[in-house]
Parts: sequence; structure tokens; C-alpha cells
Amino acid sequence: MLSLYDVPAPAKLNLFLHVTGRRADGYHLLQSAFMLIDWCDTLHFERSASSHITREDWGAPLDAPLPADDLSVRAARALQTATGCTQGARIGLHKRIPAQAGLGGGSSDAASTLLALNRLWGLHLPHAALAAIGAGLGADVPFFLGEGNAWVEGIGEQLRPLRLPPARFAVLKPPRGVATAEIFGSLGLGRNTIAAIISGFAANPWSFGRNDLQPVAARLCPQIPEGLEWLGSVGLSGRMTGSGSALFAWLADDCKAPVLPPAWAQAGWQLRVCGNLAAHPLAGWAGS
Repeated sequence: MLSLYDVPAPAKLNLFLHVTGRRADGYHLLQSAFMLIDWCDTLHFERSASSHITREDWGAPLDAPLPADDLSVRAARALQTATGCTQGARIGLHKRIPAQAGLGGGSSDAASTLLALNRLWGLHLPHAALAAIGAGLGADVPFFLGEGNAWVEGIGEQLRPLRLPPARFAVLKPPRGVATAEIFGSLGLGRNTIAAIISGFAANPWSFGRNDLQPVAARLCPQIPEGLEWLGSVGLSGRMTGSGSALFAWLADDCKAPVLPPAWAQAGWQLRVCGNLAAHPLAGWAGS
């Protein structure tokens, strides 16, 4: 049995995000299309002699160090608790996906941790069991435990497989992030968008609907409208993903990738051209 793994944790884009209501317990009802992209963190797992879980930050220095109990560590401990496993692990995390971006980086790290340690520790838990653990870590974690892209409803727990054609996207991340809780707690957030149907989305997935969180996020983070304006100036139609602050725009086959102004790069903006993924890189790992 192998004693170590190196695995990717891909980011996602919300192609649209509608808020259709709010439950009595305060959770928001959503509709969205989650799409995996090839902007990935990398996690290294090595079995340890003790039951301890440790994590090291690899790669370039982060703008802000990750907390000692980040989602990868919490996922490993949750897997131990759920199974009674006494094995431990050393985790190395090469963080590339920016935080507070709406790209799902932390949730993806947690999901890849569950999948890798399930295999490394020889637990062989099926997907349903891992998804139940993941749901306790964050609403997006079960998506990243799935096989690929998904049509999402409910509070994020209802997932239907979604097939999408290959495409490229410009993903623009402003220096500032946005706190998700602040957006969902805003009195200015609309919560009554009429439910969409998947066939309407499938007719034109790259421009369907809107992101209902974007107007609130734009008021909280002026760099969001600034980034959207710049994307428009280079001929692209931008939209925020998730709760932001990252923006994305579909690139047609004959469209050249935009080039970030040098002053923006120096100020901490990030621009990356990403392709979408038809399947999660760890598809099939659950239960193995």
C-alpha cells in the first residue's frame, strides 16, 4: 500500500447563481451551475507514525498564512472522528487558488483531503459516506467530492450531473476579497429570483442568468465593478463567481487572452486563462 499521495484540488466557477428564497432556519435557497476549472491547489499526503495531523504550507509565500486548522486539517480530523481511524498524516499544501474569491479553494482542499486519506488509510468509504462528512465542513465540499460539473439546487446539497462543452475562461481576481457571510446577511440582497429550468441554461450556458450576489458584493468591494469595467474594455462580458471577488469571462475560440495591465499586476490583481474540466481529477477515488 502506498504511503504518500500528491493530488490536485481544482477550483470552480458558478456560471450563474440565483437566490430563489430563504428557509425558516436562515439558509438561502439557491440555483447554480458549478463548473470545475484547471486552476488547482496541490496537496501532498504522507502517512505518519502517530495519529497526529500536521500541515505545512508549500510554494510561494501566501498573502496571509493559512490558519493551523484550515479546511484540509479539519477534513482529516473529521474523517478520523467518523471512522475511529487512529492513523495520522502529514499534509503539504501548495496553495494557488486565492481565498475569498468565490472559487471554492478551501472546500476543494477539504474534498481532496477526504478522498486521498480515505485511500491512504485504507478506509474504503463510499461516496455517500464521504459526502456526509464533507457536508459538515462546508456547503460546497460535497460538490468537489463528485465526479464532475453539476446543476445545484436547495442550499447546495442537491446535485445533478451536468455535461458542458470544452471552453476557456479569463478569471480575474482583485486584490481584495469579500466575506461571504456579509453578502448573505445584507438587507439589499434579492432573495426571490424565479426558479430556472436546466434546459433554458443548456441553450446558452456561458451567458445564462446572472449572479444575484454580485450587486451586494460590488458595493462592498469597489474593485469588483472596476474589474468588470476592464473586462468590458477588452471586449469581454464579465460576471462574478460565487460570493466573489473573482470575476470570469468566456473566451470564444477566436478570442485572444487578455493581458493584465502591469500596474494592476503590481497592485496584486491576478489574471489566469483557465480551461474547464469534464471530470474531477480524482473521479472514482471514493470507495477505493
